[in-house]
Amino acid sequence: MDHPDPSRRRLTPGLELAALAARCPFPASGTAVTCAVSGGADSLALLALAITAGCVATAVHVDHGLRPGSDHEADVVAAAARQLGAGFRSVAVTVPVGPNLEARARQARYAVLPPDVLTGHTADDRAETVLLNMMRGTGLDGLAPLAPGPRRPLVGLRRSDTERVCDLLGFEPVQDPSNLDPVH
Repeated sequence: MDHPDPSRRRLTPGLELAALAARCPFPASGTAVTCAVSGGADSLALLALAITAGCVATAVHVDHGLRPGSDHEADVVAAAARQLGAGFRSVAVTVPVGPNLEARARQARYAVLPPDVLTGHTADDRAETVLLNMMRGTGLDGLAPLAPGPRRPLVGLRRSDTERVCDLLGFEPVQDPSNLDPVH
């Protein structure tokens, strides 16, 4: 029985990561970037692909403190950053009381992130946003969300691509139960 060359197996993930990174408009190699990393597949892939593209990346995890155990998600991000050779920091925020929890959490998160932070939004997020805006009766502005560009380099990738990145690297992404809640 023929066995695959072990060195070739090691190259395959790197080549696959490089091909995915090439589809993303990351800044030039050597550029310092900050990646917002929750610990989910999309943001872990963002960090890995930024490193693959040659960026000098720092992962920033924001703990909103909205559910028990959320502080442990920073450990997942720290381990991934360490494995990839990226910087890491974690910031805890307080989400103010009021209506629209997601909007308040987003505002608290962006208040502690630099204005040029990279986010892990994918083509799937873009499609979901368009559909939600259409259901709300949006105008033309609501049909062009999450424009691709340097702040959202993964918009040209699908969620299945980000999950593949995590599989290739052996990452076990955090599953945020609020993403499954139809209220959000």
